[in-house]
Amino acid sequence: MFSCVKPYEGQDYSALKRACLRKKVLFEDPTFPASDDSLYYKSTPGPMVRWKRPKDICEDPRLFVDGISSHDLHQGQVGNCWFVAACSSLASRESLWQKVIPDWKEQEWDPEKPHAYAGIFHFHFWRFGEWVDVVIDDRLPTVNSQLIYCHSNSCNEFWCALVEKAYAKLAGCYQALDGGNTADALVDFTGGVSEPIDLTEGNFASDEAKRNQLFERVLKVHSRGGLISASIKVVTAADMEVRLACGLVKGHAYAITDVRKVRLGHGLLAFFKSEKLDMIRLRNPWGEREWNGPWSDTMTFEDVCRYFTDIIKCRLMNTSYLSIHKTWEEARLHGAWTRHEDPQHNRSGGCINHKDTFFQNPQYIFDVKKPEDEVLICIQQRPQQSTRQQGKGENLAIGFDIYKVEENRQYRMHRLQPRAASSIYINSRSVFLRTDQPQGRYVIIPTTFEPGCTGEFLLRVFTDVPSSCRELRLDEPPRTCWSSLCGYPQLVTQVQVLGAAGLKDSPTGANSYVIIKCEGDSVRSTVQKGTSAPEYDLKGIFYRKKLGQPITVQIWNYRVLKDEFLGQVHLQANPDDLQALHTLHLQARGRRQLSDLPGTVAVHVLSSSTLTAV
Repeated sequence: MFSCVKPYEGQDYSALKRACLRKKVLFEDPTFPASDDSLYYKSTPGPMVRWKRPKDICEDPRLFVDGISSHDLHQGQVGNCWFVAACSSLASRESLWQKVIPDWKEQEWDPEKPHAYAGIFHFHFWRFGEWVDVVIDDRLPTVNSQLIYCHSNSCNEFWCALVEKAYAKLAGCYQALDGGNTADALVDFTGGVSEPIDLTEGNFASDEAKRNQLFERVLKVHSRGGLISASIKVVTAADMEVRLACGLVKGHAYAITDVRKVRLGHGLLAFFKSEKLDMIRLRNPWGEREWNGPWSDTMTFEDVCRYFTDIIKCRLMNTSYLSIHKTWEEARLHGAWTRHEDPQHNRSGGCINHKDTFFQNPQYIFDVKKPEDEVLICIQQRPQQSTRQQGKGENLAIGFDIYKVEENRQYRMHRLQPRAASSIYINSRSVFLRTDQPQGRYVIIPTTFEPGCTGEFLLRVFTDVPSSCRELRLDEPPRTCWSSLCGYPQLVTQVQVLGAAGLKDSPTGANSYVIIKCEGDSVRSTVQKGTSAPEYDLKGIFYRKKLGQPITVQIWNYRVLKDEFLGQVHLQANPDDLQALHTLHLQARGRRQLSDLPGTVAVHVLSSSTLTAV
């Protein structure tokens, strides 16, 4: 994976270091200079800041002192407890921090080889679908020779300050790290997917069953290498950093560094006792033990749900077929909201509140191929930089809707269909949704909240089996050089078979399925077992050239050796038919006069000569 790391701003770490060693100079980064432009995106009064190299701050500087630990970090003067909490979580995972801090042994100071030091470092972050290699020099902002931002317990340990500088470079400046989002940093450190959990809205404090289920999910994320954070949201500015009676602080991000089921008692007593406590361990970025309830830095999950309002789970999405754990299939697609005067080419239609333009947004189709599948969907907008030239980088308010559509849809939606799920709309860098959906075809419509907004986004869809996710670009079947010879569709017809009743029965009930056929195209439902009154809810969409040829709906009884024909109906499906819902008697096949068979079928038909009507 890391062989594909892209140099950020075209800076090649190895080449830059070799050049510095050859010239016997320490690296000075021209793209992130030691100046106020790298500190603030707008003028901020404060003490005089001096940029100093670690060798000018202390004797014997080190990248790590006695290894790396979640207890190394302390928040500085910028309000980036969210970033420090993410770093604390990162430090507890060796496999993860070694990806963020590559070649850490080679980057470490070597007192025996001072001539090999060039004042240059590099770090890896996952940004907008790819890993980037960020190069920095070692000049750090100080006041009175003290680091003013993130720093370590040991005055000569600098890994956290250097990682923070590289991250500030990505964001545009240090001030851009004030008041960020832990979920973003966790994703940037791992390439995973962050899932926010609202503990208050979910009523986890009082609902024991839901709380136990959530703990199992948190435990699974932790046991499989994921990162977790917790916080208490603030409603007003006065609430910010208010200390509660329990010692916790509002608006403050805490890293969860361990999750365990703990047996009560000691020795054999603990072994034979079945009672366990659901426990988590907290790390406060301020470096103080503030939780004054039972268990010190460790607390029960019940207390977590009682006192905290939000948890962020960052899952590492396992896509390896060699793993013993659940393997996900990932579809990753880049898209954009763009403006155009022509509605057919406009791709910035806003949310469903704007019904006239909603379907002008980008659309993506995917299939759920199991009877039911857990689907994880994340949309991420391109990160915005904050600089003096551009000002503060603001996120758009984004979200998405998911619609269950016809089994054979190949072209863009133009009419509302049943909504299967919907995300929240928020001005966050990424929006996540986990949903369970039955087998079928679905369309995702990612949007900005307001129409006319432009920006790039990354869509990630995770399913248990490949979902064939792709963008729908065409509004209708394309015209080709063969259209004049083979004909071009004159009608579009949507047929929905709702269900049947009174089917030919058997001792165990019919195991039936339905097929819709039209001009060589067909869709088929799953088998509905043991009922003579099945509910199919099968939809198909057909672009019709032969207007005199009816659409056929057939019902079959599934058998091991040979399926049994139960009956069919023919639909003319004319646009001038004002009746959309039909209940029709099943009929036999053959050219003779049709005879009725047991049972009826209910169908909903919609036809139009405008191919973009459905």
